[in-house]
Amino acid sequence: MNLKHFVYALCSCAFLSFTSCKEQVTITEAQKLTISEGFENPLGFYDKTPSFSWQLPVSEGVSSQSAYQIVVASSPDLLPDHADLWNSEKQQTAQSTWVAYAGAPLQSRQKVYWQVKYWNQDHEASKWSEISHFELGLLNNNDWKAKWIGLDTKKEKVIGSQENIIHRPQYLRKGFELSNDVASARLYITAKGVFDVAINGEDVSDDVMPPGYTPYKKRIETITYDVSDLIESGQNTIGIEVAAGWHSGRLGWMKSYWSDTETPKLLFQLELIMKDGSKENILSDDTWKGSTNGPIRVSEIYDGETYDANLEMPNWTTNNFDDKTWEQVNTFPVTNDIRLEPKRHTTVKTKIELATQEVLEKEGTAVFDLKQNMVGVPLLKVPMKKGQTLKIRFAEKLSPDGTFYTENYRSAQSTNYYKASEDGVIEWMPKFTFHGFQYVELSGYDTSKTPSKEWVTGLVQYSDFEENGTFTSSHEKLNQLQSNIVWGLRGNFFDIPTDCPQRDERMGWTADAQVFAPASMFNADVYKFWASWMQSVGESQYDNGGIPWVVPDVLYNNKVSAGWGDACTIIPWKIYVRTGDKRILEENFETMKGWVKYHESVTKNYISSMGGFADWLQPLPENGDNKGDTSHPLIGTAFFAHSANITAKTAKALGKTEEFEKYDALYKMVANAFENKFFDNGKIKDVVETQTSYLLALAFGLLSDEHKANAKRHLLEKIAEADDHLRTGFLGTPLLYEVLDDTGEIDLMYKILFNETYPSWFYSINQGATTIWERWNSYSKAEGFNPMKMNSLNHYAYGAIGEWMYERIAGIAPLEPGYKTIRIAPVPKEPLTSASASLNTPYGKVASSWEIKGNEFQLHVVVPPNTTAKVIIPANTEKELVLNGKTFKGDNHAKLLDSNASGFELLVQPGDYTFTTKI
Repeated sequence: MNLKHFVYALCSCAFLSFTSCKEQVTITEAQKLTISEGFENPLGFYDKTPSFSWQLPVSEGVSSQSAYQIVVASSPDLLPDHADLWNSEKQQTAQSTWVAYAGAPLQSRQKVYWQVKYWNQDHEASKWSEISHFELGLLNNNDWKAKWIGLDTKKEKVIGSQENIIHRPQYLRKGFELSNDVASARLYITAKGVFDVAINGEDVSDDVMPPGYTPYKKRIETITYDVSDLIESGQNTIGIEVAAGWHSGRLGWMKSYWSDTETPKLLFQLELIMKDGSKENILSDDTWKGSTNGPIRVSEIYDGETYDANLEMPNWTTNNFDDKTWEQVNTFPVTNDIRLEPKRHTTVKTKIELATQEVLEKEGTAVFDLKQNMVGVPLLKVPMKKGQTLKIRFAEKLSPDGTFYTENYRSAQSTNYYKASEDGVIEWMPKFTFHGFQYVELSGYDTSKTPSKEWVTGLVQYSDFEENGTFTSSHEKLNQLQSNIVWGLRGNFFDIPTDCPQRDERMGWTADAQVFAPASMFNADVYKFWASWMQSVGESQYDNGGIPWVVPDVLYNNKVSAGWGDACTIIPWKIYVRTGDKRILEENFETMKGWVKYHESVTKNYISSMGGFADWLQPLPENGDNKGDTSHPLIGTAFFAHSANITAKTAKALGKTEEFEKYDALYKMVANAFENKFFDNGKIKDVVETQTSYLLALAFGLLSDEHKANAKRHLLEKIAEADDHLRTGFLGTPLLYEVLDDTGEIDLMYKILFNETYPSWFYSINQGATTIWERWNSYSKAEGFNPMKMNSLNHYAYGAIGEWMYERIAGIAPLEPGYKTIRIAPVPKEPLTSASASLNTPYGKVASSWEIKGNEFQLHVVVPPNTTAKVIIPANTEKELVLNGKTFKGDNHAKLLDSNASGFELLVQPGDYTFTTKI
């Protein structure tokens, strides 16, 4: 019997989250109001043309939206009836995300308030929402009346065998007096370097190494703080520490990358509105004084921080300090060659504290094991004697003999020093550096004391985003893999997406970013993070359209790589699919076109000659090269076609018909040339046959329909030759699960994922990994460490597999950009007996949780308001389907679309459902 002919309403509403029974209900107001890339009530906001988003409440009477109205005003008192900036009027649409502002022009410093109400599926109006707000920062360089200030801080230092210019951290201060009480105080601040600011002895924020890392020759971010509660009537004092950070510190592993860096500088503008309505500004200018004779002697990102407590200056950020011996600062005008713009995403903060789990003591040293590879700094509470110097070293792993493994830090010294000024327990943490580590080694402490776990706490630091999704299963090692993916994300989202957090690199390598971006979007609320970095990608693009290896570009070598530069097309498109926000496409469209033009410039007859890193770190390459065995021209041509295709799809999404036709035609021509050059009847010819070569062809749609089956067969042969193991590097790995899934080889993908021998995801877990590693065999218990010094134990690229875990094992994927329509189609296979995931979509939380007990399969799903879901339940369709405890026969909340060999296929409205059936 075909169930799809029996669709009718269930009698009882008790089993559904949303009732269709006609009864009087109160329509709850909209929830979670955000602007642009997900900001909630931001201060110092960057966007004077924001978009508005909201979520419908999970409540009776609301399943979808039929209309909305937004009101925007310069004062909350004007809402909702007298909105003076914008009244959208009632808009008959289901759109509840990314609604573009269309009101009066907004200006720097402006405070803006807004509300929304909506009409539900029955055209009943909600109450007005709570009032949300945002305040713009200084949007233009001419808003700055202050001057750059700083001291001459250059000093030579030997790093290994190479000399480098370092900059002594500087201490800057200014006192000022107010005769009136303050009503409002906004501090606008930035640095060429990194800073920490205090007013009247109180820290202004808990930000870590602000303002952040951008292409400094093009743009420097500014930050706004509300300091109204810190300013007093009468005398006040500002104290600011400034260090080199990314701007003026050494970056890169070769001296040729190190420039004669500009001295770090500060820009400070405190704008005060007094209670009598008057205004005052306190600016960075030549009235400030400074010193480099403070306790932080050296602070470098790679090399660590040296602190001398004998040079501490008590109360130097308060009124009770004499700075008569300090120097007058140098001043420099604000020019228009570098844009000053409000920070576009969240600052780095200390997010998690990790306690030491084990202490190992040996010959005057103590090693503290956190049992988790992490990124940040240690908080130290260590007994010392006056004159002792505490040495603090870091390692991601210990060598088998118990010594520190630091070869993979290369030239990064990653060592801190603290010189004690008195006997007793010191409490200290580094301020302007960060480390990647699991182990902390201390020496130079009071050896009459027995080291204890309380001496070291790991402060985990990363950009201030929150969890966005969850994944768990019945398999312990798969859960560890999920944990490793999340910790890899935490460790490498330090203001930019870094490749690794420990060695003399920590750069925004573009390929690592493009392969991991989708998995990161599931795990964390990182849309604003990626949008900000993509702006940096566009700013770093070469005049010829090429995209640097790293962004921000600190190598300045004008070199590009296929699969690396393609981050400029792939990441915006992947973000659009997961958010539904076309603005990410609009902002990056010109960059995409420039990159495709560059691709075309290095081709002959559409075949690429672009070099680069190829399928980087492919395991067991026959040629012994880190670049793997896959042909460079094949990779370059494949990515040329892929970026042309994405650019075409972007043009189509933006309504640019002529450009869609142009890039779509280009894509087809490149695909045709690719197949003719590298394939014969679906088999690789004239170049080395690899898993990745077939994956590129199949994933990017580069083969004729009649040859795809043969290509799949040859791919499966290559996988079988590897004993059903992967042989893919950075570029091939994220395509492996995509192609095997699309071609129906899910059993094989499960086998590859659950392999425990090298190379596999579980191999590193079996060797003790708590993060994703750079190499499939970075370490083994039997053979020790990979002999290569390029051997990061915190590298997120292979964490890309998370995308498949969430979308196919748990089964949550967007069928329409932004999850307006959701596919919930879990694929349960051995050895799993259960898996579940949840995800905060732009419309609210979606969840999928399945479990197998005997021959019974149970699936619990949550579909958020204002969406629909296509739910595919793998089942024996000869057996009945039970919904919320009753035999399912169809209703207006869950309609049967089909029942076939794959199982039941249903169209599900918003709600909370539990399906049970036999398998």
